Amino acid sequence: MKKADLVNEVAKVVGTKKDAQEAVDCILEAIMKTLKGNGEVTLVGFGTFKVAGRKARTGRNPKTGEEIMIQAKNAPKFSAAKALKDALEEIPLD
Repeated sequence: MKKADLVNEVAKVVGTKKDAQEAVDCILEAIMKTLKGNGEVTLVGFGTFKVAGRKARTGRNPKTGEEIMIQAKNAPKFSAAKALKDALEEIPLD
């Protein structure tokens, strides 16, 4: 599902595509703003978004095999809630 598909789904509930677009943008902006402030966003029954720090490490250039230094950085992390995990258990594997 892409963002446009999500907007279409929300539009079915709120009535107009414009209102749905504003709602989706507002939610995504709020999540990003909270994560930028090193906060956590918990959506009960869905999961938690948070910031995870990654330490600096040595990597390898896949083309040349040369060792390179990868800098430390912050990365977004999502942990699925139990309800989401349970819902996915019901889907048959291919």
